[in-house]
Amino acid sequence: MLSTMLWRVRADLPNRPGKLAGLAQQCGEAGVNIGAIQVFSSQDSGIATVEVVFETPADWGEAEVVDLVRRSGGESAVAQAVNRHALDDQPTRYVKAAQQILDHPASFPDVVAHLFDADVEPSHGSEDVLEMTVGTAVIQIRRDAPFTPAERTRGAALADLVSDVLSRAPVAPATADDTEPTYVTSETEVSVLVGGRVVGRAWHESAAEGDPWPVDMWVDPSWQRRGLGTKLLAGVARMARSKGAEEIVLTAPADSQSVLPMVLSAGLRGRIRMAGDLLTVRIAVSDLRV
Repeated sequence: MLSTMLWRVRADLPNRPGKLAGLAQQCGEAGVNIGAIQVFSSQDSGIATVEVVFETPADWGEAEVVDLVRRSGGESAVAQAVNRHALDDQPTRYVKAAQQILDHPASFPDVVAHLFDADVEPSHGSEDVLEMTVGTAVIQIRRDAPFTPAERTRGAALADLVSDVLSRAPVAPATADDTEPTYVTSETEVSVLVGGRVVGRAWHESAAEGDPWPVDMWVDPSWQRRGLGTKLLAGVARMARSKGAEEIVLTAPADSQSVLPMVLSAGLRGRIRMAGDLLTVRIAVSDLRV
């Protein structure tokens, strides 16, 4: 059995009858199989963006794949080597992504980045950017291939799903002996006290110029889901900003359900990533609301 490679290719084709047939003919002549195809058409522009998964001979590289598309009349072609998951049914991928988001809303940035073959972090700064608004925060993903209008609409719909899930998160009920929390600030720490007892703390460390300042937090389990974490995070972010920090970084267990709602409630713009057992949130404090 001959060894093959899989490539996902995006390109623009004139939105006219017969253009896909020309692409299929070029593939047949080159011995390239089409494993999957999506078409994102735009009647207004007269251009259709096609996403095709090619199965090519193993010795083909990006240049050969892009040249094949160009011979078919395709423009702005971008090719990326992929694995067998690229052949998964697209509607099924979206359903599974929605299930992941419902189960764990904090995973939204990485789930949607994987769905669109993109990344949360910039690499060379010239990628196309897809912005999705969740609550008051803007989450960005990036990739070399431009995002189509259809993908931007799908991303917005998924972001709406996250916002809806988070808005339904239950709030811990008040009890008869609840006392109004008091917030106390020291040099590097913000604490919250109830009846003289510390029930939450947030503190920061300084970092080298240009690096995010590490932040850590703790809230007594019996006082969670009452907004204390949001106020602590906003307080320690303002404190770090007053000392020259441009970003802070908060690390929590990957299964934490409170981090994303807390960041959004504080009105912070965060870049959230999951890696292994850790959830890392980099938060810009330079434009923090006073």
